[in-house]
Amino acid sequence: MEPAVDSTPLDLSIELGPLKLSNPILVASGTFGYAREMAAFVDFSQLGGIVPKTITQELRKGNRPPRTVETAAGMLNAIGLDNDGLDYFIEQQLPYLSSLGTCIVVSIAGRTIEEFISMSEAVSAQSGVGALELNISCPNVTGGVDYGISPARCEELLQKVRRHCPLPLIAKLTPNVTSISDMAKAAESGGADVISLINTVSAMAVDWRRRRPILGNGVGGLSGPAIKPIALRCVHQAYQAVSIPLIGIGGIDSIDDVMEFLVCGASAVQIGTANYYDPTVSIRLAKELDDTLRSIGATDVPSIVGSLELP
Repeated sequence: MEPAVDSTPLDLSIELGPLKLSNPILVASGTFGYAREMAAFVDFSQLGGIVPKTITQELRKGNRPPRTVETAAGMLNAIGLDNDGLDYFIEQQLPYLSSLGTCIVVSIAGRTIEEFISMSEAVSAQSGVGALELNISCPNVTGGVDYGISPARCEELLQKVRRHCPLPLIAKLTPNVTSISDMAKAAESGGADVISLINTVSAMAVDWRRRRPILGNGVGGLSGPAIKPIALRCVHQAYQAVSIPLIGIGGIDSIDDVMEFLVCGASAVQIGTANYYDPTVSIRLAKELDDTLRSIGATDVPSIVGSLELP
């Protein structure tokens, strides 16, 4: 007689420093709106967390159109952080988000350190917020991205925000740097509890007949499957450089993608561009993770994180 198969669900919960999540599957900022748009497709309680669209201190209209263009293996966007501002988010969006039964990670972007501090204080004062993600890596705006390409400025920003923010603090890094390891070390030294990486890759598309860029902003951010190899490399290098947990982002739409990021050193992942063409992808991946871990004899997520064997 064959032994009975244990069908008890695995414990998929993880700890990202002080942040505890029911599973490692989150949805990435800018690709999930403020969740209302996805209510017909997604059981939010099955997600490890939601990162709503990045907010800024004041209303932003974003960049001029066209603001998105499909590419051969992903998409380019130059939205420019279009949003209704911090006050509107707190009054109109956060109450709904807080009711969804999953961790809400608020993403903020500022032009100055003072703006980051002011926003972090305002968000920290609200109930229902699980963590704060500092978007210091959007390639489609001026100002805040400077903190994501200079290790010294990144560390300074994190240090100063850390003093005013009791929430778990996540630094979102850009791949558009010389050394992702140096940036990760700076974020850790500044007081980040977690690092998320990567944001989009600076890129462009052109209409050669018109001799003009297709995006109204000229240059935008490339996301989707095309950037996954870059993201895996960045996660692996950051994992070698720091001791704080990592969240992997970039081109994830299958359980194999998730597992690749985990073995490279990410303790969790954020699903981005795939939400546009498969709104249920995040729920599917959360469900598939149990069987996949079980198939390799793993009993939990942390046991495989960073298990990549180098030649």
